[in-house]
Amino acid sequence: MQATYATSNVPSQNRRHFWQDVVSKTYFPLDLVFPGGRDFHASLGAWSMGPLSVSRNVSNGLLYRRHERHLVNEREECFLITVPELAEIRFEQDGKDVRCRPGAFVIERSHLPYEFSHDDPAALWVLKIPSAVLRARISRPERLATLQFDANRSVGALFVDTLRLAGDRIADMDEAARAVMGKHLIDLLAMVIASDDRVLVGHSSSVRNGHLHRCEQFIRTRLDDMRLTPQMIADGCGISLRYLHQVFEGEGITVCAYIRNQRLSMSDAMLRDPGCRKSISEIAYLWGFGDQAQFSRNYRSRFGCTPSEARAAARTAPCLKAHSRA
Repeated sequence: MQATYATSNVPSQNRRHFWQDVVSKTYFPLDLVFPGGRDFHASLGAWSMGPLSVSRNVSNGLLYRRHERHLVNEREECFLITVPELAEIRFEQDGKDVRCRPGAFVIERSHLPYEFSHDDPAALWVLKIPSAVLRARISRPERLATLQFDANRSVGALFVDTLRLAGDRIADMDEAARAVMGKHLIDLLAMVIASDDRVLVGHSSSVRNGHLHRCEQFIRTRLDDMRLTPQMIADGCGISLRYLHQVFEGEGITVCAYIRNQRLSMSDAMLRDPGCRKSISEIAYLWGFGDQAQFSRNYRSRFGCTPSEARAAARTAPCLKAHSRA
Protein backbone atom coordinates (compact mmCIF):
# COMPACT_ATOMS: atom_id res chain seq x y z
CA MET A 1 0.00 0.00 0.00
CA GLN A 2 1.25 3.47 -0.90
CA ALA A 3 -0.58 6.76 -0.51
CA THR A 4 0.44 10.41 -0.84
CA TYR A 5 -1.52 13.50 0.16
CA ALA A 6 -0.91 17.25 0.00
CA THR A 7 -2.90 20.38 0.67
CA SER A 8 -1.35 22.23 -2.26
CA ASN A 9 -4.19 21.28 -4.62
CA VAL A 10 -6.97 21.79 -2.06
CA PRO A 11 -8.80 25.14 -1.71
CA SER A 12 -7.66 26.92 1.44
CA GLN A 13 -11.15 26.86 2.99
CA ASN A 14 -11.26 23.05 2.68
CA ARG A 15 -7.77 22.21 3.89
CA ARG A 16 -8.58 21.69 7.56
CA HIS A 17 -11.34 19.20 6.86
CA PHE A 18 -9.19 17.48 4.23
CA TRP A 19 -6.25 17.11 6.59
CA GLN A 20 -8.42 15.89 9.45
CA ASP A 21 -9.61 13.09 7.15
CA VAL A 22 -6.08 12.27 5.91
CA VAL A 23 -4.61 11.96 9.40
CA SER A 24 -7.48 9.81 10.70
CA LYS A 25 -7.20 7.44 7.72
CA THR A 26 -3.44 7.13 8.02
CA TYR A 27 -3.19 6.57 11.78
CA PHE A 28 -6.54 6.31 13.62
CA PRO A 29 -9.39 8.71 14.55
CA LEU A 30 -8.12 11.99 16.00
CA ASP A 31 -9.32 15.55 16.48
CA LEU A 32 -7.08 18.24 15.03
CA VAL A 33 -6.75 21.82 16.21
CA PHE A 34 -5.17 24.26 13.74
CA PRO A 35 -3.58 27.19 15.60
CA GLY A 36 -2.88 29.17 12.42
CA GLY A 37 -5.25 30.69 9.90
CA ARG A 38 -6.49 29.24 6.64
CA ASP A 39 -3.02 29.35 5.14
CA PHE A 40 -2.30 25.77 6.22
CA HIS A 41 0.17 23.60 4.33
CA ALA A 42 0.91 19.90 4.79
CA SER A 43 1.98 16.76 2.95
CA LEU A 44 2.06 13.12 3.90
CA GLY A 45 3.38 9.95 2.32
CA ALA A 46 2.49 6.54 3.76
CA TRP A 47 3.75 3.07 2.82
CA SER A 48 3.06 -0.44 4.09
CA MET A 49 5.96 -2.62 5.23
CA GLY A 50 4.37 -6.01 5.85
CA PRO A 51 2.17 -5.57 8.93
CA LEU A 52 3.81 -2.20 9.68
CA SER A 53 3.38 1.19 8.06
CA VAL A 54 5.77 4.11 7.78
CA SER A 55 4.82 7.70 7.02
CA ARG A 56 6.48 11.04 6.47
CA ASN A 57 4.31 13.85 7.82
CA VAL A 58 5.21 17.50 7.14
CA SER A 59 2.92 20.31 8.30
CA ASN A 60 2.48 23.67 9.95
CA GLY A 61 1.85 23.77 13.69
CA LEU A 62 -0.87 21.35 14.85
CA LEU A 63 -2.50 19.87 17.93
CA TYR A 64 -3.72 16.25 17.73
CA ARG A 65 -6.15 14.95 20.35
CA ARG A 66 -7.12 11.32 20.94
CA HIS A 67 -10.24 11.17 23.14
CA GLU A 68 -12.02 8.34 24.98
CA ARG A 69 -14.79 8.43 22.36
CA HIS A 70 -12.24 7.60 19.68
CA LEU A 71 -11.44 4.32 21.46
CA VAL A 72 -14.98 2.91 21.65
CA ASN A 73 -14.93 1.08 18.32
CA GLU A 74 -11.18 0.44 18.15
CA ARG A 75 -10.29 -3.24 18.30
CA GLU A 76 -6.62 -3.43 17.40
CA GLU A 77 -4.19 -1.55 19.57
CA CYS A 78 -1.09 -0.13 17.94
CA PHE A 79 1.97 1.89 18.85
CA LEU A 80 3.39 4.92 17.04
CA ILE A 81 7.13 5.54 17.06
CA THR A 82 7.52 9.21 16.17
CA VAL A 83 10.85 10.68 15.05
CA PRO A 84 10.85 14.52 14.86
CA GLU A 85 13.28 16.05 12.39
CA LEU A 86 12.45 19.75 12.19
CA ALA A 87 10.87 20.94 15.45
CA GLU A 88 10.24 19.99 19.06
CA ILE A 89 7.08 17.96 19.70
CA ARG A 90 5.04 17.70 22.88
CA PHE A 91 3.30 14.49 23.88
CA GLU A 92 1.02 13.95 26.88
CA GLN A 93 -0.46 10.57 27.84
CA ASP A 94 -1.43 8.79 31.05
CA GLY A 95 -0.47 11.78 33.20
CA LYS A 96 2.99 12.16 31.66
CA ASP A 97 4.05 15.20 29.64
CA VAL A 98 7.19 14.94 27.51
CA ARG A 99 8.93 17.14 24.98
CA CYS A 100 10.94 15.43 22.28
CA ARG A 101 13.41 17.27 20.10
CA PRO A 102 15.15 16.16 16.90
CA GLY A 103 17.79 13.61 17.87
CA ALA A 104 15.36 11.46 19.84
CA PHE A 105 12.14 9.54 19.30
CA VAL A 106 9.08 8.87 21.45
CA ILE A 107 6.60 5.99 21.65
CA GLU A 108 2.82 6.55 21.77
CA ARG A 109 0.04 4.12 22.59
CA SER A 110 -3.22 4.18 20.63
CA HIS A 111 -5.48 2.68 23.31
CA LEU A 112 -5.16 5.59 25.74
CA PRO A 113 -6.23 9.22 25.20
CA TYR A 114 -3.41 11.63 24.44
CA GLU A 115 -2.38 15.04 23.12
CA PHE A 116 0.37 15.52 20.57
CA SER A 117 1.42 18.93 19.29
CA HIS A 118 4.11 21.07 17.69
CA ASP A 119 3.96 24.87 17.56
CA ASP A 120 6.37 25.27 14.66
CA PRO A 121 6.36 23.63 11.22
CA ALA A 122 7.46 20.03 11.71
CA ALA A 123 8.68 17.05 9.72
CA LEU A 124 7.99 13.68 11.32
CA TRP A 125 8.81 10.09 10.51
CA VAL A 126 6.15 7.85 12.05
CA LEU A 127 6.26 4.07 12.32
CA LYS A 128 2.88 2.46 13.13
CA ILE A 129 3.18 -1.02 14.65
CA PRO A 130 0.25 -3.29 15.60
CA SER A 131 0.40 -4.26 19.26
CA ALA A 132 0.52 -7.99 18.47
CA VAL A 133 3.59 -7.49 16.28
CA LEU A 134 5.41 -5.46 18.93
CA ARG A 135 4.43 -7.82 21.76
CA ALA A 136 5.98 -10.68 19.83
CA ARG A 137 9.37 -9.01 20.30
CA ILE A 138 8.98 -6.81 23.38
CA SER A 139 7.23 -7.85 26.58
CA ARG A 140 4.62 -5.48 28.01
CA PRO A 141 5.19 -2.68 25.45
CA GLU A 142 2.62 -0.52 27.28
CA ARG A 143 5.53 0.33 29.61
CA LEU A 144 7.16 2.21 26.74
CA ALA A 145 4.49 4.88 26.18
CA THR A 146 5.95 8.41 26.66
CA LEU A 147 9.54 7.12 26.91
CA GLN A 148 12.10 8.97 24.79
CA PHE A 149 15.01 7.16 23.21
CA ASP A 150 18.30 8.64 22.02
CA ALA A 151 18.64 8.70 18.23
CA ASN A 152 22.09 10.28 18.15
CA ARG A 153 24.22 7.27 18.99
CA SER A 154 24.49 3.49 19.10
CA VAL A 155 21.53 1.34 18.03
CA GLY A 156 19.09 4.23 18.44
CA ALA A 157 20.90 6.15 15.71
CA LEU A 158 21.07 3.04 13.52
CA PHE A 159 17.31 2.49 13.92
CA VAL A 160 16.47 6.06 12.87
CA ASP A 161 19.03 6.05 10.03
CA THR A 162 17.50 2.82 8.72
CA LEU A 163 13.98 4.24 8.98
CA ARG A 164 14.97 7.33 7.00
CA LEU A 165 16.82 5.29 4.38
CA ALA A 166 13.86 2.94 4.02
CA GLY A 167 11.56 5.92 3.58
CA ASP A 168 13.78 7.34 0.85
CA ARG A 169 13.97 4.02 -1.02
CA ILE A 170 10.63 2.39 -0.26
CA ALA A 171 8.93 3.57 -3.45
CA ASP A 172 11.41 1.43 -5.41
CA MET A 173 10.80 -1.74 -3.35
CA ASP A 174 8.32 -4.49 -4.11
CA GLU A 175 5.94 -5.84 -1.45
CA ALA A 176 8.27 -8.65 -0.35
CA ALA A 177 11.23 -6.29 0.10
CA ARG A 178 9.09 -3.88 2.11
CA ALA A 179 7.98 -6.68 4.42
CA VAL A 180 11.61 -7.72 5.03
CA MET A 181 12.58 -4.12 5.73
CA GLY A 182 9.71 -3.84 8.21
CA LYS A 183 11.03 -6.87 10.09
CA HIS A 184 14.52 -5.34 10.18
CA LEU A 185 13.10 -2.14 11.68
CA ILE A 186 11.29 -4.14 14.37
CA ASP A 187 14.54 -6.00 15.15
CA LEU A 188 16.43 -2.72 15.53
CA LEU A 189 13.69 -1.15 17.64
CA ALA A 190 13.72 -4.21 19.93
CA MET A 191 17.48 -3.84 20.30
CA VAL A 192 17.13 -0.17 21.24
CA ILE A 193 14.53 -0.96 23.87
CA ALA A 194 16.30 -4.02 25.26
CA SER A 195 19.47 -1.98 25.83
CA ASP A 196 17.63 0.67 27.88
CA ASP A 197 17.58 0.05 31.64
CA ARG A 198 14.24 1.85 32.00
CA VAL A 199 12.37 -1.10 30.49
CA LEU A 200 13.35 -3.18 33.50
CA VAL A 201 10.83 -1.29 35.62
CA GLY A 202 8.14 -3.63 36.94
CA HIS A 203 6.28 -4.62 40.07
CA SER A 204 9.27 -5.97 41.95
CA SER A 205 12.90 -5.24 42.75
CA SER A 206 15.49 -4.20 40.18
CA VAL A 207 17.36 -7.50 40.76
CA ARG A 208 14.22 -9.54 40.11
CA ASN A 209 13.41 -7.46 37.05
CA GLY A 210 16.91 -8.07 35.76
CA HIS A 211 16.31 -11.82 36.06
CA LEU A 212 12.90 -11.41 34.41
CA HIS A 213 14.41 -9.56 31.46
CA ARG A 214 17.12 -12.19 30.99
CA CYS A 215 14.56 -15.03 31.18
CA GLU A 216 12.32 -13.30 28.65
CA GLN A 217 15.26 -12.95 26.26
CA PHE A 218 16.18 -16.61 26.75
CA ILE A 219 12.62 -17.71 25.99
CA ARG A 220 12.22 -15.53 22.88
CA THR A 221 15.38 -16.97 21.29
CA ARG A 222 14.12 -20.55 21.80
CA LEU A 223 10.41 -20.35 21.01
CA ASP A 224 10.83 -22.73 18.08
CA ASP A 225 12.09 -25.47 20.41
CA MET A 226 9.19 -27.75 21.39
CA ARG A 227 11.34 -29.07 24.23
CA LEU A 228 11.53 -25.68 25.93
CA THR A 229 10.61 -26.14 29.60
CA PRO A 230 10.78 -24.04 32.78
CA GLN A 231 13.67 -26.20 33.96
CA MET A 232 15.61 -25.48 30.76
CA ILE A 233 15.02 -21.75 31.24
CA ALA A 234 16.08 -21.83 34.89
CA ASP A 235 19.26 -23.74 34.03
CA GLY A 236 20.03 -21.42 31.11
CA CYS A 237 19.63 -18.30 33.25
CA GLY A 238 21.47 -19.67 36.29
CA ILE A 239 18.56 -19.53 38.74
CA SER A 240 16.50 -22.14 40.56
CA LEU A 241 13.25 -23.45 39.13
CA ARG A 242 11.37 -22.19 42.17
CA TYR A 243 12.79 -18.69 41.79
CA LEU A 244 11.94 -18.70 38.07
CA HIS A 245 8.29 -19.33 38.90
CA GLN A 246 8.37 -16.61 41.56
CA VAL A 247 9.77 -14.07 39.09
CA PHE A 248 6.93 -14.62 36.62
CA GLU A 249 4.27 -14.86 39.33
CA GLY A 250 5.34 -11.34 40.35
CA GLU A 251 4.20 -10.22 36.90
CA GLY A 252 0.84 -12.02 37.20
CA ILE A 253 1.59 -14.83 34.73
CA THR A 254 3.00 -18.36 34.80
CA VAL A 255 6.12 -19.35 32.90
CA CYS A 256 4.20 -21.74 30.63
CA ALA A 257 1.52 -19.12 29.89
CA TYR A 258 4.23 -16.60 28.97
CA ILE A 259 5.85 -19.08 26.57
CA ARG A 260 2.46 -19.89 25.01
CA ASN A 261 1.57 -16.21 24.61
CA GLN A 262 4.90 -15.42 22.96
CA ARG A 263 4.48 -18.32 20.54
CA LEU A 264 0.95 -17.20 19.72
CA SER A 265 2.11 -13.62 19.16
CA MET A 266 4.85 -14.70 16.76
CA SER A 267 2.38 -16.98 14.94
CA ASP A 268 -0.15 -14.16 14.72
CA ALA A 269 2.43 -11.81 13.20
CA MET A 270 3.19 -14.36 10.46
CA LEU A 271 -0.49 -15.10 9.80
CA ARG A 272 -1.21 -11.41 9.30
CA ASP A 273 1.85 -10.85 7.10
CA PRO A 274 0.61 -10.72 3.46
CA GLY A 275 4.04 -11.82 2.29
CA CYS A 276 4.08 -15.03 4.36
CA ARG A 277 3.42 -18.11 2.22
CA LYS A 278 3.78 -20.77 4.92
CA SER A 279 0.75 -22.92 5.74
CA ILE A 280 -0.97 -22.65 9.11
CA SER A 281 0.48 -25.99 10.19
CA GLU A 282 3.99 -24.88 9.17
CA ILE A 283 3.61 -21.69 11.21
CA ALA A 284 2.37 -23.68 14.21
CA TYR A 285 5.33 -26.08 14.09
CA LEU A 286 7.79 -23.26 13.41
CA TRP A 287 6.85 -21.60 16.70
CA GLY A 288 6.96 -24.68 18.87
CA PHE A 289 3.40 -26.05 18.69
CA GLY A 290 3.47 -29.81 18.24
CA ASP A 291 -0.23 -30.13 17.47
CA GLN A 292 -2.16 -27.95 15.02
CA ALA A 293 -5.51 -28.55 16.71
CA GLN A 294 -4.09 -27.39 20.02
CA PHE A 295 -2.57 -24.38 18.29
CA SER A 296 -5.92 -23.44 16.76
CA ARG A 297 -7.71 -23.74 20.12
CA ASN A 298 -5.11 -21.61 21.88
CA TYR A 299 -5.09 -19.07 19.06
CA ARG A 300 -8.86 -18.66 19.12
CA SER A 301 -8.87 -18.33 22.89
CA ARG A 302 -6.21 -15.59 22.71
CA PHE A 303 -7.35 -13.61 19.66
CA GLY A 304 -11.06 -14.41 19.33
CA CYS A 305 -10.84 -15.94 15.85
CA THR A 306 -9.32 -18.95 14.15
CA PRO A 307 -5.91 -18.79 12.43
CA SER A 308 -7.56 -19.16 9.02
CA GLU A 309 -9.98 -16.31 9.78
CA ALA A 310 -7.08 -14.07 10.84
CA ARG A 311 -5.14 -14.87 7.68
CA ALA A 312 -8.18 -14.26 5.46
CA ALA A 313 -8.90 -10.91 7.14
CA ALA A 314 -5.27 -9.78 6.72
CA ARG A 315 -5.24 -10.67 3.03
CA THR A 316 -8.58 -8.98 2.39
CA ALA A 317 -7.71 -5.70 4.12
CA PRO A 318 -5.08 -4.48 1.58
CA CYS A 319 -7.50 -5.22 -1.27
CA LEU A 320 -10.24 -3.24 0.42
CA LYS A 321 -7.88 -0.29 0.99
CA ALA A 322 -6.73 -0.31 -2.60
CA HIS A 323 -10.35 -0.47 -3.82
CA SER A 324 -11.35 2.45 -1.59
CA ARG A 325 -8.63 4.66 -3.17
CA ALA A 326 -9.58 3.76 -6.73
